[in-house]
Order: sequence, then C-alpha cells, then structure tokens
Amino acid sequence: MIFLVKIVLVRNYSYNIRMDSLFFQYCPKIAVFSQDGSSVLLCRRKGEADYDGVFSFIGGKMEHKDLSIIDALSREKTEEVGELFRIKVLPHYSIDTFFVKKDGSRMILPHYYAVHQSGEINLSEEYDDYRWVPLNSLDEFEPKIENIAWIATLLSRAATIAEDEDFVAV
Repeated sequence: MIFLVKIVLVRNYSYNIRMDSLFFQYCPKIAVFSQDGSSVLLCRRKGEADYDGVFSFIGGKMEHKDLSIIDALSREKTEEVGELFRIKVLPHYSIDTFFVKKDGSRMILPHYYAVHQSGEINLSEEYDDYRWVPLNSLDEFEPKIENIAWIATLLSRAATIAEDEDFVAV
C-alpha cells in the first residue's frame, strides 16, 4: 500500500509526494550482553524476507503507540524474548545504521547496549533459535548480519564509560 502526502506551501502550490519516497522506518535494536560482558545474545530469524535463517540482535519497528525509545525497546524485548527476560538498557547512546530492504523500504536502525539481569529467554515466533556468542568468537560466528561484530565492539566500549544511573530497567 502506498500513501500520498499532500504538501501545501505558501502561494498555493501543492505537491503530491509518495510517503515511501520520503519517510523511513525507525527500528531500534538491542544488543544484550551477558552480565560479565563476555558474550552477546543473537537470535535466528524465521520467515523474514531479508534475513531468514540469519542471527541478529533483537528489536523491531517503533510503533505509534510507543511514547519513547524506552517504551519501544521494552515492548520489543517483551514481544521477542519474553516478559521474564529482564535487561538494563543504556538508552542515551546508540550506534545507528541505515538499511534498504529488498522491498525498497528504508530503515534507520539505532543499536542500544543492554545487560541481561535475570530470567529465561522465551522466543517469539519471529525466531527459531538463540545463542550467547562469545565476543572473541563473533567474527567467525555465522550466519549473522554482517555488521553485528563491529556494532557489538563499539557498544561494549561505550558501556565502559557508563554509570549505573545511565541504565534503565526494561
């Protein structure tokens, strides 16, 4: 479905512009690290057009009902790995990437650092497996989204300067 936006400017000029040519999806991702920081959670996607069978960080599209990034991160975490899987997120620092899907839609993907606090993983139907991958094995681990290793490295560096009060429990 394609939506049109009518933009009316001063002097009564108007233009019909396809929304899919202007806008993008905002899709926050969560890199969940183990408590000791030695490994990161990757989940294998199932039934997805772009990365079916490939391991990735958890996360997804921000929705209109999300009042903040923290709301979106909390909702996505709960939807994808369960309510009982508790994490602390560093919400004021992200590594942002840009992606164009096979269908042509554009996405901004901010990646946030998080630490697992407690609880077991209960995968949603979007995934069929998960692994805690040691950081020192991340380069060799496959199949994964190609930017995971460098994003995990940068996020783990950011965490070294964070204070406890910088984190939010979700």
